[in-house]
Amino acid sequence: MLQCLEGFNHLLGCLVQCFDTKAFKKPRGLEDPEIIARDTVFSVSEVEALYELFKKISSAVIDDGLINKEEFQLALFKTNKKESLFADRVFDLFDTKHNGILGFEEFARALSVFHPNAPIDDKIDFSFQLYDLKQQGFIERQEVKQMVVATLAESGMNLSDDVIESIIDKMMQLKVSLTRFFL
Repeated sequence: MLQCLEGFNHLLGCLVQCFDTKAFKKPRGLEDPEIIARDTVFSVSEVEALYELFKKISSAVIDDGLINKEEFQLALFKTNKKESLFADRVFDLFDTKHNGILGFEEFARALSVFHPNAPIDDKIDFSFQLYDLKQQGFIERQEVKQMVVATLAESGMNLSDDVIESIIDKMMQLKVSLTRFFL
């Protein structure tokens, strides 16, 4: 029942967006790189370079000044295969407006976490969210396994179940060690 209500809410949100007159306006470009630089760890010149990359990615399928999931997958993997758990998770984390597309500011702010000067806490938070597939605030063993299997498959690596279980065991031991360290 709850899933049905969530699905209905999502559908209703999409319909409301269809009638939003702002949705029909052309997306904004790089209006003020200094604002984005001030709000992220990027320099102004890095923001400008990111904008050039953004323009290239956002015109790969539809030249609309926005990045959709297919264009995102093309940029990450040089393929637009329909199912990619890793790409879907990263895209969903980048898509802070939850509208299925990325504008430049959203793209730049999300990429900021990968910058060498980004705070380690931001990097940890992003990694945690990436693996917290059920968005429960904690990561279950099955979620780790699902991400490891998907990532290996997407990169063309086929490992035995024993090796995968060993990798997950090591990751879960690390989790226990880190938990003890931070508590």
